[in-house]
Formats: sequence, C-alpha cells, structure tokens
Amino acid sequence: MNQESVYPYMIECAAEAARVARGATAGRLAGPTPCADWDLRTLVNHWVLYTSHGLEHRALREQLSEELTGRDFAADPGWAPAYAEQLDRAVAAWADPVVWEGEVDLGTAKMPAGELASMIVKEMAVHGWDVAKATGQEFRVSDGAGRLILDVVETHGDLYRQYDGFADPLAVPADAPAFERALAASGRDPRRAPAGHVES
Repeated sequence: MNQESVYPYMIECAAEAARVARGATAGRLAGPTPCADWDLRTLVNHWVLYTSHGLEHRALREQLSEELTGRDFAADPGWAPAYAEQLDRAVAAWADPVVWEGEVDLGTAKMPAGELASMIVKEMAVHGWDVAKATGQEFRVSDGAGRLILDVVETHGDLYRQYDGFADPLAVPADAPAFERALAASGRDPRRAPAGHVES
C-alpha cells in the first residue's frame, strides 16, 4: 500500500466520518450499536481515539498517551466538531510522502506505514458505518474506497477475529458492492436498517 492507493480514500472516508459524527446526537450515546458489546459511547470513544488521534500519532511516529487512551471523548458536548478538526489534522499529517516510507512502531510490533494507514481507513469506514447505523444514518463510500476496505478486511480478517474485532463472515451476493462485501466479511449485515428506521 502506498500514498497513491490509500490517501485519496483516507480523505474521502474522513470527510464522511466527520459528517456522520455530526449527526450522532448525545441522546443516543447509551443506545446499542452493531458492535455487540458496545454502546454508542464506547464505540464513539474507540472511533475517535484510533481514527483521528491514532492516525495522526502514527504519521508522527508517536505513541498514544495515557491521557488520550483514557479520555471519554463523548462526554464533551462538542465531541463531533472536535473529531472533525482532529481528522483534518490527522489527514494533513499523512500528506507528506515521506510519512508513507518505512515502518511504524506500534509498541508490540512494527508495520509498513502504508499498510497501517489502510487499516486505519478501514476502521474509520467500518466503525463509521456502525455509528451511522446506531444513529439513523448511512455511511457512504465510493467504489474505490469500498475496494480498498474490502482488501484490508480480507487480508487481515483472521487477525481481527483472533482479537474479537470481527464476527464470523456473513453471506452476500458475489456482485454486491465492495463495501457491502467488506462489511459482511467483517461479520456485519450490510442491509441492516439504521436505528429508528421503520420499514414501509
């Protein structure tokens, strides 16, 4: 994975994540999400930490501080615009081609920078979809972004399942859009109705 194959979709998914965050009202924070054991507050805190602060720190080759890993971002009424601003900083940090070279030290292992960036884009989109479904919204990506996310899910699916990050894959038509296939491969039902949606 290199800057040309990942960075445009990082920009795209960050913009969509910021839009969905702004539509997540505080009154829903205790509600359920597609992540079985997580309410929306837990999901939002994970999403914000790893896809904005984590994304920037990995570009800068820095570790996340205990202050950040222990923060309840969702407790701030302005968490959504703050997340959008942090996403902008994080994406800007990856604009430098040099950042994509070499490896990133994760503390317990090292990973090529481009591969790690693609995995964080996957987190941004897949958990963005989780937040969207929990808050009556949709998370939309282009076909290109969907193909990138599908590639990440298929490449690293066993690793995610090893740490309970993914459930067992679900079946979808072979001609389904790439993002739907990625969601199904991660154990999510891509046709799940958003919270509050009533079928007509």
